[in-house]
Amino acid sequence: MPLIVKDFSWTQTQSLVYISVPLKGVKVGKRDILATDEYVKVNFSPFLFEVFLFEPVDDDKSVARISKGVVVFTLHKKEERMWEQLTLKDADLEKMKVIRDRAVIKVQEKCNEGLKTKAVKKQEESKYALHTVMKMEEEERARIEKIKAEERNRATAELEAWKLKQKQEAQEQETQRMHQMKRLEEEKKNGQFIQTCPAPQKHKGTGKYQQTDSCKKKQVVLPAPRSLGTIKIQFTPRIFPTALRESRIAEEEEWLKKQAEARCAVSEDVPELKDLKEEERNSDWLKEKGNKLFATGNYLAAVNAYNLAIRLNRNIPSLYLNRAACHLKLRNLHKAIEDSSRALDLLTPAVADNADSRMKAHVRRGTAFCELELYVEGLQDYQAALKIDPQNKAVLSDAEKIRQIIQGSQSNPSDVDKI
Repeated sequence: MPLIVKDFSWTQTQSLVYISVPLKGVKVGKRDILATDEYVKVNFSPFLFEVFLFEPVDDDKSVARISKGVVVFTLHKKEERMWEQLTLKDADLEKMKVIRDRAVIKVQEKCNEGLKTKAVKKQEESKYALHTVMKMEEEERARIEKIKAEERNRATAELEAWKLKQKQEAQEQETQRMHQMKRLEEEKKNGQFIQTCPAPQKHKGTGKYQQTDSCKKKQVVLPAPRSLGTIKIQFTPRIFPTALRESRIAEEEEWLKKQAEARCAVSEDVPELKDLKEEERNSDWLKEKGNKLFATGNYLAAVNAYNLAIRLNRNIPSLYLNRAACHLKLRNLHKAIEDSSRALDLLTPAVADNADSRMKAHVRRGTAFCELELYVEGLQDYQAALKIDPQNKAVLSDAEKIRQIIQGSQSNPSDVDKI
């Protein structure tokens, strides 16, 4: 049951009525105002204020303002005169109900009319916008067509001018030719045309046709045509494909020197060499043998082949790199870390030619660290590998998994791919 507000105040002039209704501490957003020409209501739960006006007012001009917890109605009278009182006289419940229902229906009709007006206005605005866009597009098309027409006219004018020029040049050439022929005919007619080089005469002794000396003197001796030839150009071979302006010459020369020393260095104090054949004493042959054993899954035999190759030559980084892969398969994680570190030491300085080997060494050492649950060290090696090849999707994925393990969002270390 709502509480009826009775502590309102009202004043009037000859043409206006002012009604002030206190909101009693209720927030502005929690009120419902309804006003027509004969009925005014303010509903702010649990309070209710309503008044059935003494005479009708112009609801189109009337306004309601809310400020400082008070609703102030400014009502314009339809007839300018002073009212005896604010509310309707002798209003029974039935009449009040009829007025209230009529006010609600009138407000609803007014709202519907406003919505229809708003919809019509919106439709008109949309039509206007569409017409404006169409007009702009039509103007743009007309502008483009004008430019095309101007370009066509200009190209046509240039073509016609070129044709006219060609025609004039042809006419001039024809005129010159006709003048020359006419001049020659006149010279023949006047007997002034002399053949400068008579026909060859037959020699009495040899029987061959020969030209006269005067004709020979007038002949121009042309040089013989040039003979064809090929110039061979040889370029100095370059091991590193990078351009000279982008290369690191000092580092590359140091790397090549180390590679040459590694190929030449062969240990002589290896007792096992006495029992090996000549071809088996080659570190490259042993490396290939170890690779084949690794491919077949015989990791122990591959390790033995790499061990002997390393004893023959301790300066080849690929031997340590391949042996590290075998140790990873055999779960010799500390040995895998040692071999990867030794390979990285031999792969200095860092140049483009050994980038792939350096990346493999970092990945294998990082994998061994992760198997030992040293994820921070493993992540550092994976990040070093990504600096060499930032686009490697497998390394990116493994690095992200390690990072999740470190952050505690992934608890299973076996999810890190083994490389």
